[in-house]
Amino acid sequence: MGTHRRPSPTAARARTAVLGTVAGAAVLLPVTSASAEPVGNLDQIKAKVDRLYEEAESATEQYNKVDERSKQLQGEAGKLQDRLAGQQGKIVELRETLGALAAEQYRSGGIDPTVQLMFSSSPDEYLKQANLQGLATGQQSDALRAALRLQQSIDQDRAETAAKLAELEEAHSTLAGRKAEIQGKLGEAARILSGLKAADRAKVNGDNGQAASRGSARESYSGPATGRAKAVLDFAYAQVGKPYHWGSQGPDMFDCSGLTRSAYRAGDVSLPRMSQDQWNSGKRIARSDLQPGDLLFYYGDLHHVGLYVGNGKVLHAPRSGKNVEVVGIDTMPYMGAVRP
Repeated sequence: MGTHRRPSPTAARARTAVLGTVAGAAVLLPVTSASAEPVGNLDQIKAKVDRLYEEAESATEQYNKVDERSKQLQGEAGKLQDRLAGQQGKIVELRETLGALAAEQYRSGGIDPTVQLMFSSSPDEYLKQANLQGLATGQQSDALRAALRLQQSIDQDRAETAAKLAELEEAHSTLAGRKAEIQGKLGEAARILSGLKAADRAKVNGDNGQAASRGSARESYSGPATGRAKAVLDFAYAQVGKPYHWGSQGPDMFDCSGLTRSAYRAGDVSLPRMSQDQWNSGKRIARSDLQPGDLLFYYGDLHHVGLYVGNGKVLHAPRSGKNVEVVGIDTMPYMGAVRP
């Protein structure tokens, strides 16, 4: 049996070109649109800005799920291409073995039909018309069977690789659309806020002085949680004051599900990337039974998630323009809780 061969430089460059071309679909130019002037009283403006931020966060969670799948597909396609390169090396060795047999037979007065089959342009069709068992025995037959099995495996892997790359290209196209949607909504909110006076902008933006400096925010969890839950909350508290940024999982910035996922990773628990998927990652908990470390979910589509820290409070990464903070559990529309 042949040794595993790494891809040739040409094959490696081809693979890099294919994956690089697909990944390039995710690169976007900045989104531009007409300037938006604040319209209405402060309550109306705040409602509009809040809605834009909520829509952007909902799109962010969808982006996160597709991004996670995209990374998975990239890895799977790469492994398949590596395997194909090794299989191609083996098929070359088998053909060389059969070629040597063919040369020997030619010197002896002819080429066995089994060896002819190996060099046929359509061995499958040949096999339909002939009985492999009757063609040859011994070394030729064994080599031919191995080559045909390997060729079938190569064909299957090629088809699977093509499907993975097609799905990857579609995922990157979806990511580009979500990214444009997020940037558009955040840009519109920013334009509205920029048209307000500083005092009004603070009211609309909900600034309350909590988001200030990291220095004043650093503290460790001091509640009753122990074990895994304490590890989760210790990590989460260490992030208080760090900025929200969509699509981020740390260490310097977080979105809501990126923060909860990273915190639970600190407790040796793996969570899905998307908030809606985290909703299905454990046991549903009644509000009266909440314990520190439980996941709390908000809004009808569950696009926001935080960590219960006790005393009716939630630690979360709020939205663009804000920092990781601890607020009351009813600051947002509460939907339920999960204990992973």
